[in-house]
Amino acid sequence: MSEPLLAIRDLQLDFRTGEGWARVVDGVSLTIQVGETLGLVGESGCGKSVTALSISRLLPTPPARYAGGSIQVQGRDILTASSKELRTVRGGVVSYVFQEPGASLNPVFRVGNQILEALQLHQPTRAHDDEVVRLLKLVGIPAPESRARDYPHQLSGGMQQRVMIAMALASEPKLLVADEPTTALDVTIQAQILELLLDLKRRMGMAVLLITHNLGIVGDLADRIAVMYAGQVVEEAPARELLQNPRHPYTQALMNSVPELGHPADRLRTIPGTVPAPGQWPTGCRFAPRCPVARPDCATHPPALLAIQSNHQVRCPYWNS
Repeated sequence: MSEPLLAIRDLQLDFRTGEGWARVVDGVSLTIQVGETLGLVGESGCGKSVTALSISRLLPTPPARYAGGSIQVQGRDILTASSKELRTVRGGVVSYVFQEPGASLNPVFRVGNQILEALQLHQPTRAHDDEVVRLLKLVGIPAPESRARDYPHQLSGGMQQRVMIAMALASEPKLLVADEPTTALDVTIQAQILELLLDLKRRMGMAVLLITHNLGIVGDLADRIAVMYAGQVVEEAPARELLQNPRHPYTQALMNSVPELGHPADRLRTIPGTVPAPGQWPTGCRFAPRCPVARPDCATHPPALLAIQSNHQVRCPYWNS
């Protein structure tokens, strides 16, 4: 297999708090091949977004601290890269679509001007109004010539998200990081945005890192899925394999919490307890306090990430019990 587009190895990331340094990402390893889609799934606070921001070293240091590991994009070491080198990676190779587009777009500039700025930074030879219109048309915005003159507040949430995607695509990135791209959108618009991402991936041949807390939306989009819990990857496998045969108790609990069509229930299933706060992780398995099948030694022995098949890893010694 050729060199991966993105290779994160044993990443360790800390944040400074009033009580000292707290580790928020602990030994995460991920790879994404050219043209591949990786779904990164987990509850809020598990470390998904900060892992994604680390790819382009977007986290300010301090309060963040890269305590160990490596991040390589197209073979370049991001953690030792200079500011000049990082500018070629940010946007030029890796682009981001952040959650809640209304908070990401500048409210005092027309959306066309904001897309034009991205073109001026990364594709100056194409920085003109016709290219702005082409990008808006590419992401499915009707009457793009008119919408380019609108301010963000004049657009719906779905239209704002499409503008964000157009801005991200302006630089023709090799990797698109979509961080909860359907947050705050209604179900119909969510489906449209996900279908748009899938179509753009096919047409442009780019890789996608799709970050979400919802396993229900990644099945049709992702080639592989990595599940995170409390700063660690607890399971990783091809999407179909993981969704059909989840092995880690946390992945199984996530799957069970997704409502099933045609099977009405009085109450939705939930995972008891909460994700432990960074710096207050249990000594052993971090999911043990919430795990329905935990054994006494789970509380004292940190589990390793085990390869149960050539392409399926699980952080649980009792996955087959």
